This record gives sequence, structure tokens and C-alpha cells, in this order.
Amino acid sequence: MRMWGALLALSLTGTAMARDTPSDVPIANPIIRDKFTADPAPLVVGDTLYLYVGHDEAQRDEMFNMREWLVYSTKDMRTWTDHGAIMRIADFKWAQKDAWASQTIAKNGKYWFYAAVEHDQTHPGKAIAVAVADTPTGPFRDAKGSALITNDMTPKGTHSWEDIDPTVFTDDDGTTWIAWGNRQCYIARLKPNMIEIDGPITEITPPHFEEGPWLHKHGGTYYLTYASLDRRTQRDEHVSYATAPSITGPWTPRGLLTGSGKYSFTIHPGIAEFRGRSYLFLHNADLALGDQSGAIGRRAVTVYPLHYNKDGTMRPVVQTTGAARR
Repeated sequence: MRMWGALLALSLTGTAMARDTPSDVPIANPIIRDKFTADPAPLVVGDTLYLYVGHDEAQRDEMFNMREWLVYSTKDMRTWTDHGAIMRIADFKWAQKDAWASQTIAKNGKYWFYAAVEHDQTHPGKAIAVAVADTPTGPFRDAKGSALITNDMTPKGTHSWEDIDPTVFTDDDGTTWIAWGNRQCYIARLKPNMIEIDGPITEITPPHFEEGPWLHKHGGTYYLTYASLDRRTQRDEHVSYATAPSITGPWTPRGLLTGSGKYSFTIHPGIAEFRGRSYLFLHNADLALGDQSGAIGRRAVTVYPLHYNKDGTMRPVVQTTGAARR
């Protein structure tokens, strides 16, 4: 409690240092209220922010039931357009279930979609798929016809679901990197064709890494933000981050960025700069639809302003309920 009191004080101080202008309007959380959604991944294209999410469809006491990925868009961070499902598990013929976390990136005039799925019995365990489209809202198609990453490519892991939650990032030299993992965090370079690994897979696991990595760059600093879990002291995932002078490291742990998501064991960061401001997307389980309450498999996407200190660290984010001010 003392730790989070200090974080709250620091966050409020940061907010005071970066005062919002009178024209700012609240953002209502959760931002999607007619479906259960999770694992937010923002992509900015011109004057539009696209948000890729998984669709939680768990019934009663199911843990997860995710069969498709959805995309929404906004031009003002207040109103969101639903573009429907952009892909379903059945679109990857070699996958059998679990439309888990994804991220889309623009490169070479196309949009590349990377997602975690459950592979069929030819390569048991979780795997990373890649799809491609000509527009941010699709239609997307399997770009490779097979998995980009399979469980046998990362033999160190002790469980079959370590190859999940891909994040993709293109550096200033045009090289694109992919990071992913559960318990272990891996990074690798992608070939220019975007559907093959180029070189070795390297482990970069930061302290208390659980899953959900997100790569981005702000100023001259590289950031690896992720869902963390200190199993000695925490019941639910928090968000932590590390920084580095280059995408290849060395990575310096920076500690907690947020607490846990309300009522949710999992949390999943996505970061974007849009219209001159930075935003942190997360999910919690604080949404009820009809007779269904939030749960581990019925989550809701939220968004909060993100601020940076002069030394490149990020100011702690306190997750508010209702409206989050821009």
C-alpha cells in the first residue's frame, strides 16, 4: 500500500506538471462497451488510430473462448467505429483454436498482422501466425501458410504456451523486430519479406516478466513494456517496463508502470502516440453485459494518458474508472 501511495502521488505530480488544456475532454473507460475485448494493440495511420483487439466470448465459468480478432478506429479518442472481425482462427488452416493477442504494423505499403494461436498437432503448443492486408481493416489473409514461430523453436521454455503475445517494431534503419513470450521473453529480427525470422532468437527476459510485451521508441530511448507478476507478493499481473539505448539492449529494468487491472488476473499494454499525445491501452474485467459480469475470459479495453519524464522514464499510470482525462 505504501508503494502504491507513492506511485499515486508521483502520478498526480506528473499530471500537474503536464496540465491538460481546457479543451480536453474525458475518455470514457472502458472504451468498448458492447462486447468483451482484450489485448489492445494500437496502430496510427495518418489521422486515424486503429485498435486491434481479441474478442472474449467465454460463457459461465469458461477461462478463455477467443475465436476472432476485431478492429476499431477513432479520429478523436472519443468515438470509435467498429469494423468487425478482421480474421478468425479458421483463416489459419494449420491452427486449431485460441485467437489470442495480436499486433498489426504497416510496412512496404501493406499491413502485417501477427497473432498468437494454438497450432494443430503437427507442431503442438502455441505459435505465432502472420497475415497481410492492403488496408488496416483488411481483408487479411494468411501470409505464410504456416506458422512464423512454433514451440519447438524456443526449447528453453517449460510449458507449451510460451510462444504468445507478439509485438512488432520497425527501427529507424527500416529493420523490423518481433518480440514475444510467456515467462521467457524472446526477440528476433524479421526478414524484409516480414514472414521469416532473420538470424537467431535471443532471450531478453526482464524481471518478473509474465507475458504481453510491447516494443516502442520515444525520443532516443527504446522501451519494452510488459505484463509482470512477482509471484512472491502479487496475485494479479501488473505492468512493468525496461529501457535500452538500442533495440538490441542492454535493457535496464525500470520497475512498475501500473497496478493490476480491476477484477482481472491478466493485463496487456499497448502504447501509441496520436495527435501529439501518448496513450497507454490496457484491459481489465470491469464491464458487465446483460447477465454476464467481467471475468478472466470477459475483459474490457481501457486507455489512459501516458507521460514521460525528462530522463526518459515513464510516469506511473493510475487506472481510473469511468472517464480518463486526456
